[in-house]
Amino acid sequence: MSILPVWFVVFERFQLLDVSGPLQVFATANDELRLAGRAPVYRTRVLAAQAGPVASSSGLAVQAEAWPARVRHAEAGTSTVVAPGGPAAWNPSTQLGGGGTEAAEAWLRRHGARFDRVASVCTGAFVLGRAGLLDGCRAATHWGACDALSTAFPRIEVQRDAIYFRDGRRWTSAGVTAGIDMALGMVEADLGRAIAIGVAKKLVVFYKRPGGQSQFSSALLAQEAEDPRIESLHGWIDEHLHETLDVARLADRMAMAPRTFARFYLQRTGVTPAHAVERMRLDRATRLLESSGASIKAVAQRCGFGSEEIMRRAFQRRFGVPPLDYRARFR
Repeated sequence: MSILPVWFVVFERFQLLDVSGPLQVFATANDELRLAGRAPVYRTRVLAAQAGPVASSSGLAVQAEAWPARVRHAEAGTSTVVAPGGPAAWNPSTQLGGGGTEAAEAWLRRHGARFDRVASVCTGAFVLGRAGLLDGCRAATHWGACDALSTAFPRIEVQRDAIYFRDGRRWTSAGVTAGIDMALGMVEADLGRAIAIGVAKKLVVFYKRPGGQSQFSSALLAQEAEDPRIESLHGWIDEHLHETLDVARLADRMAMAPRTFARFYLQRTGVTPAHAVERMRLDRATRLLESSGASIKAVAQRCGFGSEEIMRRAFQRRFGVPPLDYRARFR
């Protein structure tokens, strides 16, 4: 198999894990190939406007090569170019680029179309967007930046729940560690499922993680501390998950009429009481499946689902897999 170059384009204040995570995936894939008696195929490079150390947003610098002024079609035809995110790519305070990515965007605008794969990690989607490389494409980014990406680039169809998304030769991932998932997807596309699974096992990560990124961005988690009454209620729910927790009982706990409580809760958290209870039950169930040998029936009972079938449907909705398949990912 021919060499597959992977180029990471960096700039001051890039997100370190956006580069180091995928970089390790490709390095480990080469290790897996060697163990199988095959030649390594990935040749990675970290490129910047000038050769030398480039400081990440965490303060740790990486040694970069100067990106080439010209990129040959023959070289780019089998290559992947990756743009990381970070505060330089998008500043959540201003909802704009943080500055310092202009040279990278100009280089990508000039050469990006020649590459076999063009990719971004996290808010690196803003870098590709400003370079004009995501026009008319479907793309993912960090959950906290989805609205901003959609507003800044109306021609991009933002995939809000995707861990990573492939649209032809464009690959984009959600926030930070999702770059590892995307790189595993590339390894699978290049080398097959067995090598990708071997890499995931070595790195102790999911081969295909369950669920989408919305599970990390719930308004429940973001807003519960804004009202101490909600926080207190959640503590009580957590202690009584195995019991019936309908709106009437929760309303009684809050000394409210059921309809009044339902409106109050939705206004404070952005989700319905039923959604919140199911989420908390699922969180408890996943912990039990990951760390205990309890049967599926026992887990369902301890978490208040009522039956295995009800829990199975809840797992399918949130994670896209049934409880048994979820547990298998930790065995």
